[in-house]
Parts: sequence; structure tokens; C-alpha cells
Amino acid sequence: MFSILEKAIFGMALFRLISGCIELFAAYLMVRVNDIEKALIINSTLAFIGPIILIITTTIGVIGIADKLSIGKLIWIILGVSFILYGVRSD
Repeated sequence: MFSILEKAIFGMALFRLISGCIELFAAYLMVRVNDIEKALIINSTLAFIGPIILIITTTIGVIGIADKLSIGKLIWIILGVSFILYGVRSD
């Protein structure tokens, strides 16, 4: 029923669980402070953490399949992640 997880999958899942816990804690803090300005600061902090988690999990995944990827596909992945980060950055 259960199979042994690859280290890359475990690492990616672990970082996503950490990210989810941070999101839940941030939601709790927003309700707890009950102030719109402080809630916006908390939300802005989440906008910083999200891309970091994206980069970490993508890096772990790419390292996990690096031996199966051609250099062209690796460049496409890096380019795609770069576009995502560029699109969500705030000016």
C-alpha cells in the first residue's frame, strides 16, 4: 500500500507543508490583530514567502530529475520559473 518516497518528493512535500502552516498562522494572526493595516503587513510578508517556497520546491524537483532532463528542457523550466517570479513581483 505504501511505497518508499523519493527524497526529492519528501523534500518538496515538506516545504509545501511548512508553507501551508505559515499561511494558516498568518490567517490566525490577521484575525487576532483585528487591524486592517497590520493584516496588510502580514499579507505582504506572505507575498515574499510564497516565491521563496516556489523556488525551493522547484529546485528540489529539478535536482531530482536532472539526470533525465536535456539542457533545453532545463532552460525552459528556469525560464518559466523566472517568468512566474517576474509576473508576481511588486513594483
